Amino acid sequence: MDKRTALTKKNNQSYEYFARNSAENIITFFNSSKMGLSNQQAVLSREEFGENTITHGKKTPLFVEIIKAYFTPFTIVLIALAIISFITDYVIAPPADRDLIGVLIIMAMVLISGTMTLIQSVKSNQAAEKLNNMVKITATVVRRKKEVELPIEEIVCGDIIKLSAGDMIPADIRLTKTKDLFVSQSAMTGESYPVEKRADYKLKGNSVETEYENIVFMGSNVISGSAEGIVVSVGDNTLFGKVAQDVSDKNPQTNFEVGISKTSWLLIRFMLVMAPAVFLINGLTKGDWFEAFLFGLSVAVGLTPEMLPMIVTTNLVKGASSMAKKGTIIKNLNAIQNFGAIDVLCTDKTGTLTQDKIILEYHLDCDGKEDSRVLRHAFFNSYYQTGLKNLMDVAIIDAAKEELSIDSSKYKKVDEIPFDFKRRRMSVVIEDTSGKTQMITKGAVEEMLEISSFVDYQGTVTPLTESLKKEILKTVEELNEDGLRVLAVSQKTNPATIDEFSVSDENEMVLIGYLAFLDPPKETTKAALEALKKHGVGVKVLTGDNALVTKSVCKQVGLANEELITGNEITKMNDFELKTIAEKYNIFVKLTPQQKTRIVQVLREAGHTVGFMGDGINDAPAMKEADVGISVDTAVDIAKESADVILLEKDLMVLERGLLAGRTTFGNIMKYVKMTASSNFGNMFSVVVASIFLPFLPMLPLQLLFLNLIYDISCMSIPWDHVDDEYLEQPKKWNASKIGSFMKWLGPTSSVFDITTYLLMYFVICPQLVGGNYHDLDPAQQATFIAIFHAGWFIESLWSQTLVIHTLRTPKIPFIQSRASFILTTITSLGIAVGTILPFTSFGQSLGLAELPLNYFAWLGLTIVSYLFLVMIVKKFYVKRFGELL
Repeated sequence: MDKRTALTKKNNQSYEYFARNSAENIITFFNSSKMGLSNQQAVLSREEFGENTITHGKKTPLFVEIIKAYFTPFTIVLIALAIISFITDYVIAPPADRDLIGVLIIMAMVLISGTMTLIQSVKSNQAAEKLNNMVKITATVVRRKKEVELPIEEIVCGDIIKLSAGDMIPADIRLTKTKDLFVSQSAMTGESYPVEKRADYKLKGNSVETEYENIVFMGSNVISGSAEGIVVSVGDNTLFGKVAQDVSDKNPQTNFEVGISKTSWLLIRFMLVMAPAVFLINGLTKGDWFEAFLFGLSVAVGLTPEMLPMIVTTNLVKGASSMAKKGTIIKNLNAIQNFGAIDVLCTDKTGTLTQDKIILEYHLDCDGKEDSRVLRHAFFNSYYQTGLKNLMDVAIIDAAKEELSIDSSKYKKVDEIPFDFKRRRMSVVIEDTSGKTQMITKGAVEEMLEISSFVDYQGTVTPLTESLKKEILKTVEELNEDGLRVLAVSQKTNPATIDEFSVSDENEMVLIGYLAFLDPPKETTKAALEALKKHGVGVKVLTGDNALVTKSVCKQVGLANEELITGNEITKMNDFELKTIAEKYNIFVKLTPQQKTRIVQVLREAGHTVGFMGDGINDAPAMKEADVGISVDTAVDIAKESADVILLEKDLMVLERGLLAGRTTFGNIMKYVKMTASSNFGNMFSVVVASIFLPFLPMLPLQLLFLNLIYDISCMSIPWDHVDDEYLEQPKKWNASKIGSFMKWLGPTSSVFDITTYLLMYFVICPQLVGGNYHDLDPAQQATFIAIFHAGWFIESLWSQTLVIHTLRTPKIPFIQSRASFILTTITSLGIAVGTILPFTSFGQSLGLAELPLNYFAWLGLTIVSYLFLVMIVKKFYVKRFGELL
């Protein structure tokens, strides 16, 4: 390993080495030059030092997607059962008795479930990829004296990069030249204010990498000034790459994933108890242990809701497709259900509650009157500065163009003193055609008062006294209370300077007025907050803005009379105290990114399902910590990568629609889980009873498998069902214990009528057709008796467990007060029709079923109507006891 490779692989590419050494040494180190790399050198550098890509959120390989789709807890059980069935039905069976139909039915279930899951997972990933490819960032690179714009992915170590105001830092760069360079590196440090970077910085003693003033880091951005530098670290080896990897590694289980896991293992444990019990009972009562084993195997298959992964995935993908049409991209399928479970939504103020568009509301003189002179001076300051024009600068320029007529050709910029966050102000010096010069400064009111010795008050320039300062600050406070952000403007005519203008020249200035800005609330915000509240979702505002402005905005959107909690207060709290405060209060101001994450953590620990909406890189950890991370398509890449959901429109109304889609999805998933669990429980309870009293198996293994296959195909239509409006009113969470109680309450109701069907078939229908009771018949007649019995119970089981879908899908009266979707009704009807006709076909007879008399169907109609009536009575008591059906 050569010196260069060894060094770059050690200690985050040895930032201390790059900070201490001269720019010339660094350029030599990378075999570069001031003219930049050649294309060939760039290729070699990429091979040696790596690509400039971040590997957080890696695309899941296709083979992993395949494994996840086909090998779920349920399908693993089915595959094991298929292997056992293959051995017993084919390998060790006599040649004449070999039969693979059972194995094929089981594997068909696995293939249908896995394939549907795989297809829809791939579709979801492709949608996320398309979104991620929407944003392209470029940088100005010197390649052999030529300045070219390249995608940041093509940048390599040794490249010479030129930076100017507004640029994103494309890699970790050792600065070689700087001019008034200020960089926002909150991505790394959480600092609210930009820091100054200088090429002539000399490292003294030990300090952390982010404090090296001659290195700028990927993920930061240039606020003002310009610079040139050489790339010293790219991709995963940058500090940004390390942070991104840390964020990606932290991926706590969501409410949805925990619920799915608990439910899956509940059903598997139930199967592991019931199947052996059926095997033992039949072995002891019938004496044929091999036949009992095969029947127990079929019972295990029947008790396994193998379509759960497919039903869940289909529901989620359908929900994702629906949301995509409404401007919401679902990156993580599970987030759809989590949307429905959210009961606390944490969101920033700017751009979410407000329009994220600054408007210059007032330009006032020091008497509080509108004054175009104040706007004109502010225009010169914003127009001629070379730093990044923020939203307030844009608002000033737009207002001046609309209200004033300014011929900028009559003025030229002499110099400027860039903005920095220690002074919190910036100045420009301009000269008109007559030779008159002016220094115009705008900035935060307190800092402007420090450099202003005079004030233009009541038409005259007078000394700025303490009483006038108090009056000015009172005016500013009143404007803040109205939700306005205030800047002050001062000027000085014909300022004298020896050489270049500097901060020391910002003195003895005349305060001429104020600029008051408004970031107005969105028109939809108040209605959206009311809609969210109506649907059981509490909104908590987590912002870094000050208390007065936040309070005013919140008042306008319907969050009046709320007590505000500040970041300073939170710093003094332990987690227990913060948990109490976080649940009680809804508006938090002056927060750091770490404090936002803490609030999300304690809310989740308190049992809430939390959504977090953010668009900055510092929001990424909190978004990862939340059950649902929500971002917008204009957010920084790491925020979008951390998000589960991307909004193409930053609006709470979109979230409200997402919540309803999530709850619909959850409802349809719970329909399948609860219906199937209770139906299977009821059927197996019936099997146990029949196994004890009947002299033969109540249903053959193949018949049980085929019955289960028809039912599962019917259930595939559940994702296309709709849910009652009342169901959408409150957040929905997984509760495995409720599934157990649902099984115990609703399952045995079917057993009542299964037993009446046994009695009907054993004592009435079968003796009537065969000509005697079972024990009085010869073996051939007994075989016919059994085939008729099996056909009767097969059809009754199919009708009862399919039609009960319509009864249990709603707490209302089915078919009258609440009707299933056309697709669900059609598919379930077809399933019943196929199963009913089956005993009358040669295939059904090959399965061991026999034709039934017409009077059987009269009894069947009475049985089914009575069963559905009993289910409606039981579900009414169930809802009264547990509060909800699904």
